Amino acid sequence: QLQLVESGGGLVQPGGSLRLSCTVSGFTEAYYAIGWFRQAPGKEREEVSCISGNGDNTNYADSVQGRFTVSRVNSKNTASLQMNDLKPEDTAVYYCAAAFTTSQGMPCVLLKLTEYDYWGQGTQVTVSS
Repeated sequence: QLQLVESGGGLVQPGGSLRLSCTVSGFTEAYYAIGWFRQAPGKEREEVSCISGNGDNTNYADSVQGRFTVSRVNSKNTASLQMNDLKPEDTAVYYCAAAFTTSQGMPCVLLKLTEYDYWGQGTQVTVSS
């Protein structure tokens, strides 16, 4: 099993930046992809970005492409989501999640939301002037 804890959310003005972190503990020796998701009030949870176990493959939602960057440091069991040029529509609770994979390099774009078995508690991101 894996346990995930997010940090780094907060209030930021439009155009500003935030960096979210996700610390993973538990059976970290296994291969696992990390996904970042968000859920705004009254909306379904959506995938924002993901990164494969070895960090070589990443994917982004069209709405954040070019503004968000996902990364991970396996030696520290951490993952990050750098968010730049934030917009009011980015306001949501952000979650990191993990899914075990069969190889380190398995493209995370192949994973469905339901395959992410381990979730953090979420962190609020509010973009407002």
